[in-house]
Formats: sequence, C-alpha cells, structure tokens
Amino acid sequence: MEILNKKIALLKSKVEKNETITIMIIGLGSVGTFLLDFLVSLRDPQLKIVVAGRNAAKMQMDVNIVRTAATIRRELRSQIEILGDCDLNDVDSIAATIKKANPDFIVNSSRVYSGLKYGSISWSNLRAYGIWSPLSIRYAKNIMAAYEKAGSNAVTINTSYSDAVIPWLKSAGKTYFDFGSGNLNHLIPRMKFFMAEKYGIDNLNDIDVTLAVSHFHDVVISKEGHAEGQTLLLNFKKDGKDLPFDQAEVLAACSIPMPVDQKRNMMNASSNFNIIDSILTALREKTVTKVHAPGVDGEIGGYPVLIDGAKAEVSFDTTLFSMDDMRAANRKSIYCDGIENVENGTLVYTDELVAKVKKAFNVDLPKRVAFEDIEKTADFIIKNIIEPFAPKK
Repeated sequence: MEILNKKIALLKSKVEKNETITIMIIGLGSVGTFLLDFLVSLRDPQLKIVVAGRNAAKMQMDVNIVRTAATIRRELRSQIEILGDCDLNDVDSIAATIKKANPDFIVNSSRVYSGLKYGSISWSNLRAYGIWSPLSIRYAKNIMAAYEKAGSNAVTINTSYSDAVIPWLKSAGKTYFDFGSGNLNHLIPRMKFFMAEKYGIDNLNDIDVTLAVSHFHDVVISKEGHAEGQTLLLNFKKDGKDLPFDQAEVLAACSIPMPVDQKRNMMNASSNFNIIDSILTALREKTVTKVHAPGVDGEIGGYPVLIDGAKAEVSFDTTLFSMDDMRAANRKSIYCDGIENVENGTLVYTDELVAKVKKAFNVDLPKRVAFEDIEKTADFIIKNIIEPFAPKK
C-alpha cells in the first residue's frame, strides 16, 4: 500500500488547499456515462471531470445530455472536458492524453468488445466468468503502461474483472491499478435490504457490512441466492454491535430481479463513484470510510478496505477476518470462476473451465495465458467464442 498511500497524501494536500481535483474517465460507454452523471450530481465546484476516448463526436453527445440534465436539476457545478483521439491500442496516445489532463483519479471504464454482457454467453454455458480475463486486461495493461510513461500520480480504478486483472498486472511486474470496482458492491446492498427489513432499520447506511469474496459469488448469489456450497466471510454490525443472521437466509434473499441489459452498468458506475466519493469524504472530513473492492494492492479477489483521511492511509480491514483467511476464501471463490491462479505474469485457468469450454463451444482454451499472449488469446476468444455464440441483437 506504500505507493497508494503516497498518492493519497498528495491528494490530501490538494483537497486541503481547495485546488481543483481532476477525475479522468477513460471510455465513455454506459459505465462512464453513468459515472459522469453521478459525479456531476455531487454539485462539487472543486471537481473537474475529463472524459477521454477515440470518438470525440459520440462523447460530446453523451456529455451534452449529462450537462443538460444536470442543469435542469440545478446540479451542474463541476467542469467537464472532452479529450478525443485517445487510442486505447496505442500506449503513446494514452500517455499523451494523461499528460494533458494531469488527473488526480483515473477510471478505466473501457471495454474491448463493447455492447455485450459477457455473462450472457458464459453463465448459462460455463457458470464462470474468468474466461474473459484476457479481454478485461487488454486495454487495462495499455492504460497502466501509459500511466507509467506519463509519470502520473493519479489514484487509479479499473472497472472490468479486477479480481484477476490487477493481480495479473502486478505478478508480471507491471504498474497496476490501485482499486477495482464492482462485484462486492453489487451484492452488499441486497444483503442490507434483507437485514434492514429483518431488524426494522430505517437507514441502510447504519448497517455495517464486512465481506471478502470474489466475482463468482456476486453472480451466483445475485442470480440464484446461494453460495455454491461455500461459507462466506460475512459480518453485519449496527452501532458497533453484531447483528445475528442465518447466512443461507440472507443469501436466498439476495436473488432479486434485475435487468440484464446496459442498465446493469448503473451498479458498476456506482462502485466507481463510491471509491472516489469515499476517498474525498475521508480526506475532507478527516474520518475513516470503508469500501469493498476487488484487486486492491494486487490481491486476488475482493476485500474490505479502510480509508483513513486524517492519516492519509489506505489499509485492508482485518478487524474481523485475517488477510490469510480472506486470501484463502477469495482463492476458493475465484476457482469457481475458472481461475486456478495468477502467478509470474501468467493467468492459469482451471481444468474444469478448459473442459467446459471444449464441451460448450468445441474450442481448446489454453490452460495458461502468459502476459505476452494476452492480445493473441483475446482475439482467439473473440473469434471462436464471442462472434459465433453471442446472442443476436
């Protein structure tokens, strides 16, 4: 956490001096557009939001509707800037954009294969999401290479499958993202809904949840209301006191209907927002906030994380569960998602996933994907699995 805490200390100084805080969103698809709207809703004149991507005309249209809607709501206080000509296949192009924006936060919300929820292919056939890791890391690795080249000190957040993507970058000796967004933050509110009703709690924010688990369990619990036979590291508190619960009962209540189209990305954008807002709130109020995030400090899976604004420090929350226990739980969880390991720059699929891919798609998925083979494997997956098997629009 040493490097991240240096970034937080720099950010603390800017917050205290009331200097402009610049948030850069790379990729203004549905996640990026939702995030832009949520950030604008803060009515924060200290914020400048820069959106970056290749298609400036499309980004301008999306920015126009967010600005117009925010103005109708009397919320537009933040600056918004568009930086086009940012080619995510070109590290130099991304580095030039980062240098120009000089951001304090960078959020990667880009996707290699846009307009498709990968789970629409993988869940019904494989009951696993890890197969898509080479696609999730493809632009992410370029962004972090550019980040290093630009000499940036921004706090970085990755949006796609950070449970494995960030550890993959770290294990390869590359610069890696500070936080991942998603999964746990999609699951925790569902748990709060149940506990609030059970105990008659009016304010959901009064329920303190601690959870350590990977992407797989977000999906299986949200879709099916069970943990695939595993016992989760899970705790609920109110006013510092434990709230007793039956885990099976809680998980069963988490299976609530949700749309399966791009509206789901409202949750992922909210996770990005939560990390940024929690950091700024902790620094401004000199308090401690807690977030749940995957891939923090290059750890496999998802963890509870504390942000101490007074000390300008980020740390794992080990008050209830040890790091060893959380690591073990996450590895057990992500194995169900088709990831056996991430080590020495290589992602290792499980034998079970390789067999399932062969059976479902008649495709020989490589057991191991080395860092230098990411593009080749991503192209292989697009050509042999996505294009033939994606749901027709």
